[in-house]
Amino acid sequence: MTDNTARLDHVVLWVRDPVAAADFYEKAVGLEPLRVTEFAAGKASFPSVRLNEETIFDLAPLPMAERMNMVPGAADSAGHRVNHVCLSLPGDDFDALRARLEERTVPVSEFTYDSFGARGKAKRSFYFRDPDGNVFEARHYV
Repeated sequence: MTDNTARLDHVVLWVRDPVAAADFYEKAVGLEPLRVTEFAAGKASFPSVRLNEETIFDLAPLPMAERMNMVPGAADSAGHRVNHVCLSLPGDDFDALRARLEERTVPVSEFTYDSFGARGKAKRSFYFRDPDGNVFEARHYV
């Protein structure tokens, strides 16, 4: 990639069981798991899942929080989740995500319409939680 404009590289999510979390994101959300085998073998600190060619979600185990010392107070971030992460999807992928979540009895919110976001007003959106309580919004722009 030669374009150097600002982009979102990754989001770190605190999870109780990174392997189970990767399974959820693969099967319910449809994301590609990364480094799960390496994590299970003790060769990686955490697995990830790929949102797109440029963005991943790192699935950090909660015990890792005690080693977070890059800034004062970072260890206290475990358990203090981001309000939510929003996924922008094409219409067919948006519908497929909701269907997969419902098939797995993952609670989803009602649809909202015309919510403002990075690309203007979204046609539809809904919210769901992963097994660790992280909240996601899925949205579809026209």
